[in-house]
Amino acid sequence: MKHTLLIPFYAVLFAAAFAIGQEEKKPNILVITVDDMSADSIGVFGCKLKDTSPNVDKLAAEGRKFAMAHVQVGNCYPSRNVMWSGRYPHNTGVEGFYAVKNVDFPTLADLMQEAGYFVGIRGKVSHSSPNQPWHWDADLTIRSDGTKEHIKDVESYGRSTAQGIANAKEAGKPFCLNVNISDPHKPFWKPNDPHPASKIYTADEVPVPGFLPDAPEIRNELALYYTSVRRADDAVGSILEALEESGETDNTVVIFLSDHGMPLPFAKTQLYHHSTHTPFIVRWPGVAEAGSVDDEHLISAVDFLPTLCEIAGLPQDEGFDGKSFLGLIKGETGDGWETVFKVYNENSGGARHPMRGLQTKNYLYLFNPWSNGERKVTGATLGTASYKAMKKMAAGGNEDVAARIKLFDYRELEELYDVKSDPDCLVNLVDSPDHQDALKEHRKLLQKVMDETNDHAAAPFRGLGIQKVMDRYMEQVEAESKERRANRPKKNNRKSKGNEKGKGKVREAKKPKAA
Repeated sequence: MKHTLLIPFYAVLFAAAFAIGQEEKKPNILVITVDDMSADSIGVFGCKLKDTSPNVDKLAAEGRKFAMAHVQVGNCYPSRNVMWSGRYPHNTGVEGFYAVKNVDFPTLADLMQEAGYFVGIRGKVSHSSPNQPWHWDADLTIRSDGTKEHIKDVESYGRSTAQGIANAKEAGKPFCLNVNISDPHKPFWKPNDPHPASKIYTADEVPVPGFLPDAPEIRNELALYYTSVRRADDAVGSILEALEESGETDNTVVIFLSDHGMPLPFAKTQLYHHSTHTPFIVRWPGVAEAGSVDDEHLISAVDFLPTLCEIAGLPQDEGFDGKSFLGLIKGETGDGWETVFKVYNENSGGARHPMRGLQTKNYLYLFNPWSNGERKVTGATLGTASYKAMKKMAAGGNEDVAARIKLFDYRELEELYDVKSDPDCLVNLVDSPDHQDALKEHRKLLQKVMDETNDHAAAPFRGLGIQKVMDRYMEQVEAESKERRANRPKKNNRKSKGNEKGKGKVREAKKPKAA
């Protein structure tokens, strides 16, 4: 009798151990980013142009769409470093396009490796860590023969994904892959492009964003942009096909987003609504409800790494400025998601134009300490056909466009927009008698978050309206920028344990074994 009882008892123990093992199995993580894509360029995020994003739309139908998601920064390097540090730029030092010395905080690569993941990256390698080289397990941009994949080659993204998955399986680890698609970043698709898009748009069919005037030159540029959006979507399809072929789809969290808005005036290198609104989607079979939408909670880039840490079973780093929204992915609700703090400091050339923003569901408030009526903005979008067309229209006597160009070039110290009725941010309500309560509330909210996060812009904000205070602040940050450019680190000075392990080098990705 004893023996007959022992068999089911051990069977129960085995089943329990197996169940625990299954519960502890970490999901794979696949983060797909696109470069310079506005949220409303995607079909499920309200694009007025047909079929720009069939693959991303399908991903949203299979997962959860976050309609109120934002990134912190309107340009690439600092935006991506917020994503993969969980910290604001003033707390990492990555305020522009330069390497930071003596990094003392963990990044995506550090933390996911600590959690037992194989961590690979494709594209934007130099923009995804505070200095270089970093210790990713593999740079999937590099082929096994040492040559690099072309950033506009759609199929190469699938190859890189397959390579990363194969590397992880060989290592006996779950994978965390950061696959960064170049499109629709310039150079845009062009006629007779050796890297084709599956659909080509014409100037007469594309929608013109409300923040730009409708002009032939602008339509022509937008046609190239939207064709590049479609090519980015083609790359998403290539990536997801590689994942499906690997057999890992059901155990993989797929996250999709853009680093900031389109590379045209009033979007990229700014903090307007369309500068930071990102098309954020999470597909996680069995966890994120298929076809669900969260249009209540304002999540942002600073929350992404804390969320990935919780997904991976890691504790929250005490230095995080963001927090995990895993509960929201599961369909839960919660407080503390009512505001997004937005930050911009300088362009890729180091020119300082610090801006701060506080966005809620109804309003966007902007503080521009550099604006004094004389300083003029510099940035990536001044060389666009759209900006040049606007300048030409203004010179030709178009008063509305002239007013827009003046705002773009010189800005104002404060801006307030009703983003619910005016998402294109066309009507500044700072002087509106009907919106003074909202202005005061958003000033207060901005001051609070700047103080809490030790933002260097908090001090001049307390001196709002005193030009000497603004000028002194600008002298300070411009001097800091010049000093940084003069003392750029020539090698990786990172001191973390992870860097010792990786010896500061990116290991070349291995060629996947033949099936």
